[in-house]
Amino acid sequence: MTERLYVFKRFERFWHWAQAALIITMLLTGFEIHGSYHLLGFQKAVGIHAFAAWALITLWVFAIFWHFTTGEWRQYIPTLKNVDVIFRYYVLGIFTGAPHPYRITQLRKHNPLQRLSYLVIKLFINPLIWASGLGLLYYQAWRDAVPAGLDLAAVAMLHTVMAFAMLIFLIVHVYLTTTGHTPLAHIRAMITGYEDVDG
Repeated sequence: MTERLYVFKRFERFWHWAQAALIITMLLTGFEIHGSYHLLGFQKAVGIHAFAAWALITLWVFAIFWHFTTGEWRQYIPTLKNVDVIFRYYVLGIFTGAPHPYRITQLRKHNPLQRLSYLVIKLFINPLIWASGLGLLYYQAWRDAVPAGLDLAAVAMLHTVMAFAMLIFLIVHVYLTTTGHTPLAHIRAMITGYEDVDG
């Protein structure tokens, strides 16, 4: 028996899709800045990239405020309990028709593997993208005040590595959205807010 739960609040859905659009914009313009293709031109790509970065930083600030004022930050507290069970499900169980070992609720939206993934994103990848991106944007202001070895190339490399880490996360995230009751069930939940869960 399937139960319909209202899981994702309006701001969560807005934050999710706005963040996705901005990250994809930055990935696309970032590839153009690196010379992977030519569509907008270097200067325009840099301008759009910087605008999207500031918009994303602003969105993250609002999201952090929202998470702490609503108590939703608790959804991201990591746990190792049953991580192995969830991992085995995604590696093997999903291909053998096994039931999902985690039951989503309004108070526990993310399974243990998701919580660990989001922790890595929020505490490692995002801060390094912020710091390296701002370092690139304001390189002229700090280049003479840092120790040797921390030059433009090093900061650019860090930014690129973290961008690829974000791209990998995005690809895996999109793939996992297709693993619900139907290939679009999780995507529909992030549009409507309602998730169908097994009772």
